[in-house]
Amino acid sequence: MSGRALVIAVPLVWLTVFFVIPFIVVLQISLTDAAIARPPYTPLFDGWTFMGDLENYSFLLSDPLYINAYLSSLKIALISTAFALLIGYPMAYYIARAEEPKRSLLLMLIILPFWTSFLLRVYAWIGFLSQNGVINNTLMSLGIISEPIVMLQSDFAVYIGIVYTYLPFMILPLYANLVKLDVSLLEASQDLGAGPVTTFFRITLPLSLPGVIAGSMLVFIPAIGEYVIPALLGGPDTLMIGKVLWTEFFNNRDWPVASAVATVMLVVVVLPIILLRNAQPKDAS
Repeated sequence: MSGRALVIAVPLVWLTVFFVIPFIVVLQISLTDAAIARPPYTPLFDGWTFMGDLENYSFLLSDPLYINAYLSSLKIALISTAFALLIGYPMAYYIARAEEPKRSLLLMLIILPFWTSFLLRVYAWIGFLSQNGVINNTLMSLGIISEPIVMLQSDFAVYIGIVYTYLPFMILPLYANLVKLDVSLLEASQDLGAGPVTTFFRITLPLSLPGVIAGSMLVFIPAIGEYVIPALLGGPDTLMIGKVLWTEFFNNRDWPVASAVATVMLVVVVLPIILLRNAQPKDAS
């Protein structure tokens, strides 16, 4: 096997074993019916007879719970991605323009949260956002508010948790793109009379679009299926598809419906990836 074929084979085998095969299994289960058995679903084939159907998918379309869960997940993921971009872009730009060793120090501070447990970082926000938490106690001690503000168990807390957790995934691709930006283009723009705002929207932003798209995908994709953050920081009205999926698998033990939910969620996630991928500028050959 040639070196080029080996390089292609390694990720191909990885994706086949850990993505394609599990997806095929989930897809097969989604075509079966629930049963009180082990495993808790009917066989897909009876001999050579195909016993599957699309009843689980039609059930998802007929039940408002699942449609609302998908729409709510899309809304929360899109808003969180937008806030992560608004916060992450200036940070990435500042780091890309910083001199060494300050740049390395700032990058280390961005990566530092990965050295601690994801669960502990989410739990820490409970201490900040609760009624007796750091934020409310500080505001009350300063006399800004007279009674605690309800922040925990709300969509607001979920947005904070998602943006905080996935912000490094937005910053790092943006930094990798902005650090390669040719400074002479910015200088030429200024020499031609363009102000900072015009230079940003005409030069910097268009050239950094690949980083914007990559960072947005890295935030949007995990956010749409997030379960831990809504479960810990969200309230009972916070409806996300990850929570619905967990409930169907473990509480209701309805594996076929849960598999249909997971399959539709995969399609919902893959479509934005294809659209964003096609929106990226093609390198000239």
